[in-house]
Amino acid sequence: MPLISFQMKTSLPLLMITSLFIIACNKKNKYPTVTTFAGSGFMGSADGRGTTASFANLMGLAVDANGNVYVADSHNNLIRKITPGGIVTTLAGSGAVGSADGKGTAASFFNPVGVAVDKNGNIYVADTHNSLVRKVTPDGVVTTIAGKRTDSSMKATDALSVKFDNPAGIAVDTNGNVYVADWMNEVIRKISPEGKVTNLAGSLGNPGSNDGVGSSASFYLPWGVALDSAANIYICDSYNNMIRKISPEGVVTTLAGKKAKGSADGIGTAASFLHPSGIAVDKQGNVYVADMGNHKIRKISPAGLVTTFAGNGMRGSANGRDTAASFYKPYGLAVDKNGIMYVADYQNNLVRKINF
Repeated sequence: MPLISFQMKTSLPLLMITSLFIIACNKKNKYPTVTTFAGSGFMGSADGRGTTASFANLMGLAVDANGNVYVADSHNNLIRKITPGGIVTTLAGSGAVGSADGKGTAASFFNPVGVAVDKNGNIYVADTHNSLVRKVTPDGVVTTIAGKRTDSSMKATDALSVKFDNPAGIAVDTNGNVYVADWMNEVIRKISPEGKVTNLAGSLGNPGSNDGVGSSASFYLPWGVALDSAANIYICDSYNNMIRKISPEGVVTTLAGKKAKGSADGIGTAASFLHPSGIAVDKQGNVYVADMGNHKIRKISPAGLVTTFAGNGMRGSANGRDTAASFYKPYGLAVDKNGIMYVADYQNNLVRKINF
């Protein structure tokens, strides 16, 4: 009897331990899976559902609180919208090169690269070759909020008298401040809700890789911009092959990467990238990078550990699990509130989706 009693007492804990071990293993083995969300793979500008739609060298992505994805369809000079169900429509832009404000197709862009969306559903666009920052309301009304227009068609304000030089990445915080990677000016700029433009970090016109505060720091053709919940700003310092971090106080540090080109995983400067472009941050503080030159999506933990999240490093468009999948120059990234990632797969003319 004592033996039977002992077995009965220990069988339940053993069962619980076994179950917990299986659950832990399943969680550990939950891999990111890449699928095609929208795009035929051929260059075009067709609206439609999923793979019946087409893009032309899409670059920036943003996702709103309702799961709608916004695309800077760069070569088409359009801003596109994709519903959670995969229906692609044109939100703004005529397709012709221009800088006209207006509603929907009455507006025009010139190679828009970056997009961001605020809590009210307004979309902000880095209209790169126009060297302007534009705003698109949820119903498609486009206005210019910053940048000096070459045609002088608008009444000058402080924001409209500031010269940008090919702005690329863009992000917006919960207070309505817009952050712009002013690509060829080598600076990160901030546009307040009132329209005041300031240089947040970087030495204007002077490429470099210095950490420091404000203008004592330097970048080399900075591209992607993202924000975390603590108001830290993350930058893809593209031609330095580094990921930089700007604290709310304006202190610039190097989070990961080094000048030398590469694709090594590792902690901090032991890791390497090749012209990183897009960047996004999830709710847990993990940073994701579109490592464009390596055709990979990389992940940086809050502790600075860089790993390869998806992509085998070869040019391709294969769907599948993590490194079985392939990309061809991924540029833009966005992560929604549920942790689902969207990738602007530039050379494949596709929007890819990663569940994990």
